[in-house]
Amino acid sequence: MSKRRKFSPEFKSQVVLQLLSGERSKAELCREHQLTSQTINGWKQQLVAAAPQAFAPGSDTNAEQERIAELERMVGKLTMELEIAKKASHVLGGMRERNGRQP
Repeated sequence: MSKRRKFSPEFKSQVVLQLLSGERSKAELCREHQLTSQTINGWKQQLVAAAPQAFAPGSDTNAEQERIAELERMVGKLTMELEIAKKASHVLGGMRERNGRQP
């Protein structure tokens, strides 16, 4: 009994795009990759069905915006910590001079 082959989404889209662009015929693709016509038809239907999602504002954009907001919060927090550290350094430096100690 033969094992089922698994194909990556990249491979499937590459095969279907070659078919749709006219670069290769379905028969050529079937022979080259040892696929059935039904398999390629199924992949083509999946790609066509998912095509509108490629142009819709997706969750990727939202995830990127959330990541940017998180990074901006981190930058703000680090900026505040740096300012506090600078002020503390300045205050402590002044105290050493008053005590007659040199840094």
